[in-house]
Amino acid sequence: MSTSPDTTTAHGKETRAAPDAKAGGEERQKLPLFALLALATAVFITSLTETLPAGLLPAMSDDLHVSESATGQTVTIYAIGTALTAIPLTAATAAWRRKVLLLTAMAGFAVANTVTAVSSVYGVTMVARFVAGVAAGVAWALLAGYARRMAPVPLQGKAIAIAMAGIPVALSLGVPAGTFLGETLGWRTAFLSMTALTVVLLLWIFAAVPDYPGQKAGERPKMLSALRVPGVAPVLIVTLVFVLAHTILYAYVATFLKDLGMGGDTDVVLLVFGAASLVSIWIVGSQIHRRLRGLTIASTLLVAVSAALLAVLADNTALVYVAALLWGLGWGGVPTLLQTAAGDAGGDSADAAQAMLVTLWNVAMAGGGVIGGILLDQIGSESFPWTMVLLLLPVLAVVVLARSHGFPAKRPGAA
Repeated sequence: MSTSPDTTTAHGKETRAAPDAKAGGEERQKLPLFALLALATAVFITSLTETLPAGLLPAMSDDLHVSESATGQTVTIYAIGTALTAIPLTAATAAWRRKVLLLTAMAGFAVANTVTAVSSVYGVTMVARFVAGVAAGVAWALLAGYARRMAPVPLQGKAIAIAMAGIPVALSLGVPAGTFLGETLGWRTAFLSMTALTVVLLLWIFAAVPDYPGQKAGERPKMLSALRVPGVAPVLIVTLVFVLAHTILYAYVATFLKDLGMGGDTDVVLLVFGAASLVSIWIVGSQIHRRLRGLTIASTLLVAVSAALLAVLADNTALVYVAALLWGLGWGGVPTLLQTAAGDAGGDSADAAQAMLVTLWNVAMAGGGVIGGILLDQIGSESFPWTMVLLLLPVLAVVVLARSHGFPAKRPGAA
């Protein structure tokens, strides 16, 4: 159990007591940074495990004796595993203690990545990747709520931002590093290194992360009931369409840049994107408690402007880098913003709202890969940024209209 002061509501739910300014309240406002960094590492592992095959396709396809397009489905099957199981497993494990559940989910990654590393059979590899996706579904539905519970109300947004920082780190540094490791020591070594990191993380979680109880049978939120809570539906709609728009280009960014004659600059463009994403995470973490709505609108506009630049002025190399910068600044904080918005809107049904968000997030990722592939075959890579712009228009409209619930002008509990 956490050593933080707790109170119990009339329904038996554990809540964090408000800091007492006259009795060391300022000290209690500090975040448990070491524990939150463990959650950030868990986020890093889930994100990198999903995207790592993208940089290792040629070597993996040779060893597995299948085409590169077939090997690319190792990313799709991961997303499918998450999308299919996040909601039912969240409901099935609602009574589990949170630390036990987190340790179980991360152990699933260790097993899945080890099997992927040693398998020479395509079917076995696909099963392992599906298992990794299942573990991700459990972890993603758990991690944001875990971070919230560790922090006092004024710092909950910052706590989630720290935990979610693992996403841009994985995309900007993890994928290039994993690709380099795979090219120098072999793709199997890259996956085995993920297993080693996960083993270290399991020990870290066991030693440093506080435990919290699950929910009693009468307290477990129903998914459909959560969907009827005001504000949850707008957040889920924004999640589905925003992630779809982002993935259509990101999944094929190497192809898009190659068609622009910048294929050799892909790693640098992604580095700019990733660095800007880290800046975005910091900005969102410091301002989300008071400005969730404004930050969500700003993020949508930044990504839309980036897409418009790529659609109209992509023949200018300097502007491509500017677009990558704006894209990262807009996108980096989006996971934190949407997870926080879902938790705020869900209230007592926050875990159910988070599970639905995780499911739709992965549906959007899988859909982005499929739609992007169709667009590439039928129209060409130049259609990607235009499609992003078209999809982001309804995203902006929903955020603006959801002023009372979903993306309110003032967050609950904000000063």
